[in-house]
Amino acid sequence: MNYIVVDLEWNQAMSSKSSVFNKLPIHLSGEIIEIGAVKLNDDLSLGEEFTVDVKPMYFKRMHYKVKKITGFDKERLSRGLPFPDALESFRAWCGEDVTFLTWGCDDRRILEQNIIIHDLDWDWIAGWVNLQLIYNLQTGGDKNQKSLASAMEHFSIEQTRVAHDALGDAYNTALVCTHLDMDEGMRLYPDAAQILASRMPSAAPKAEAQDSDALLHESCPGFISKAAAFADERIGTLCCPVCGKPLAAEKWVNQGDQRYMNIFSCEDDGAFLVRVKFRKQPEDNSWTANKLVYKAEDEAIDFYRTKAAQSRRRGRGHTKKKKSPA
Repeated sequence: MNYIVVDLEWNQAMSSKSSVFNKLPIHLSGEIIEIGAVKLNDDLSLGEEFTVDVKPMYFKRMHYKVKKITGFDKERLSRGLPFPDALESFRAWCGEDVTFLTWGCDDRRILEQNIIIHDLDWDWIAGWVNLQLIYNLQTGGDKNQKSLASAMEHFSIEQTRVAHDALGDAYNTALVCTHLDMDEGMRLYPDAAQILASRMPSAAPKAEAQDSDALLHESCPGFISKAAAFADERIGTLCCPVCGKPLAAEKWVNQGDQRYMNIFSCEDDGAFLVRVKFRKQPEDNSWTANKLVYKAEDEAIDFYRTKAAQSRRRGRGHTKKKKSPA
C-alpha cells in the first residue's frame, strides 16, 4: 500500500455572506492555497516530499486570520499554480494505489470541495485514514481529539519544520506516523471510534453522565461570538466518526441555556446528533464551545425534529404585525 501523508492550507471567504458563494455549486469552506505531502517508504521511514502553492480563483483576498497563521500574502498567492494544474501535478507525484494519511478529517473535506468546484476527477482519492484515531488507540487515549503538537511531545519529537505550513505539518505528521504500528492501526481502524468511545470512564460525575455515550468530544476556546463559532469548521462541520466522509448537516436548533443541536447524516453509517454547549469566559468575554457527537437513534432524531418545528413556530410568532388603520 502506498501511504502518503498530506496536509493542506486554505484561505477563507472574508464573510459568510460573500457574493462569491453565488458563483459556486456548493458552499466552499476553504479554497486551497498550498498542498504539502510526504511519502512513506515500505519500512515507514520518510521518503519523497511534495509541495506546491495554489493560486485561488474565488477567495483571492487573504483572510487576515489565515494570513497571520500561515504567513501567506497576496504576492505569494499570485505565483501559485491554478488548482487544476496543482492537483494534476500532485496526482502524478502520488502514483497508484494511494492511501492518504491526515491529522484529522478536515483536509479530506476541503480537497473534495475544491475538486467539486473545479469539476475534476476524484475517484483516485478514495482512501483516507485519520491518524488521530490510530494515535489515540495506541497511546491509551479515548475519543477526545489530540493536537499534532501534543502527539509530537508524547513521542519526544523535536519540531524542525515550520508549523501551519502544508509541507511542514505533513512532515511532522509523518514523523508521528513512524512511531505508530500502522499494520495494527489499520486492522483496528474500522472500529476505532467505537473502541475509543468505550474507553471513557463509566463512573462519570452526575453532571457529566450525559456525555458517556458520546463518540467524539472536542472543546474549542477563543471565539469572539457564537456566530463565529458556528462559522468555524471545528464546530460547523463534521466528518463521519465511522468512515471519515464529510457529512451533510441540517440546521442548528437552540435548546436554551446556551445549548444547540444539529443532525449530520452519512449515506453509509446513518445519522449523528451533534450537541454544542457554549460557555462565556469572564476574563476576556470570549466563548468556549464544547462539541459532542452521538450516534442518533430514532428517539434522538424525533426529539430534534420536534425542537426544530417549535423553533420555526416561534419564529413565525415573532413576525411584526401591521398596525390597524385608525
